[in-house]
Amino acid sequence: MEAYFLEWLNLFFRWFHVIAGVAWIGASFYFVWLDNSLENPPQWKKDKGIGGDLWAIHGGGFYEVAKYKLGPEAMPKNLHWFKWEAYTTWLTGMVMLWIIYYVGAESFLIDNSKLELSQWEAIGLGMGFIAIGFAVYEILVKTPLRHKDGAFGLVLFAFLAFSAWVADQLFSDRGAYIHVGALIGSIMAGNVFFGIMPSQRALVEAVQRGEAPDPKYGAFAKLRSTHNNYLTLPLIFIMISNHYPMTYSHEYGWAVLAAIIFITGFARHFFNLRHRGEFKPVILVIAAVMLVALAGVMAHTQKVVAPSENATVISDEQAMNIMAARCATCHAAQPTQPGFEAAGAPAGVELESIDTVVAMKQKLIEVTQTGYMPLGNMTQMTDEERQQIIDWMASK
Repeated sequence: MEAYFLEWLNLFFRWFHVIAGVAWIGASFYFVWLDNSLENPPQWKKDKGIGGDLWAIHGGGFYEVAKYKLGPEAMPKNLHWFKWEAYTTWLTGMVMLWIIYYVGAESFLIDNSKLELSQWEAIGLGMGFIAIGFAVYEILVKTPLRHKDGAFGLVLFAFLAFSAWVADQLFSDRGAYIHVGALIGSIMAGNVFFGIMPSQRALVEAVQRGEAPDPKYGAFAKLRSTHNNYLTLPLIFIMISNHYPMTYSHEYGWAVLAAIIFITGFARHFFNLRHRGEFKPVILVIAAVMLVALAGVMAHTQKVVAPSENATVISDEQAMNIMAARCATCHAAQPTQPGFEAAGAPAGVELESIDTVVAMKQKLIEVTQTGYMPLGNMTQMTDEERQQIIDWMASK
């Protein structure tokens, strides 16, 4: 019953997380597009303090949007704020982190082949990783380096790449990816809570006092919003990466993640320039070439366990004992692996009978050779067992 309850909690918060994330990302994309698409307004609008405007049509109606250079003469009665999308996304994400990776630390977070940890040691390292990483970003964004977009971007990328490497040394492959994602999500939510919202409150308070707002507040809020915009695509990739073990289970999974962070951030730059009227498709071409190159490098550097020549093949009974201990804890009609008890066999694949295993041997050999399975090696299959089961399946 406990596993069933946790599965429903997982479903609810994952659903909630996706809905909130869609709202947050949509608002982020829209306002960055809006800011980059503003045009020079007519003089009568400039006289009112408007710095840019645009016209749009959507849903069967025309919209006229204007952005004040600093602030309006008087505060409007209804002012819409955009913050709860960010906070809700972060909060639901942290709940999911606890439900899946901390409550289920022994299955999803700890990899004893890397570092032997107790559940609470792993949780402490996870929370410390996020907190320290967030603190480093907050220090960086307050230095003069923030005024140099290119240099700051490279430093931030180097920091995230280093963070990916550190996470890979501490956690399971999946746990490493999700903690880098939690770090990026915390940075983004922190940009809203510690940067954008205080700046916007300062603007509102200045208008309420009848004073001209200090331009530095709007500039700082826009800077943090821009950082969030470039971090969005890497974060979305990490959110779906658990479906693609070829990335996180790669021998150099941390480097794969770093490369994808760079490629997706670079691709996002094309759209931001496009919104400003600068059409540079070469950016997307270069990003696509880098992605193809990454796939090629991954294919040639992935550690693959090939069937041995003249190997002493284990018996059917020995093979099924290995399958029972390392594979069928999840791939069974009634899984016993913590976190899977209420979910049924993943993808409907049951590996409890020799006939089923032999019928699927080509696919099973492939996922076992590359280390995709067991998922995150949560059942701690040894290299010897992996070789034995591959040789046995190849003999059938």
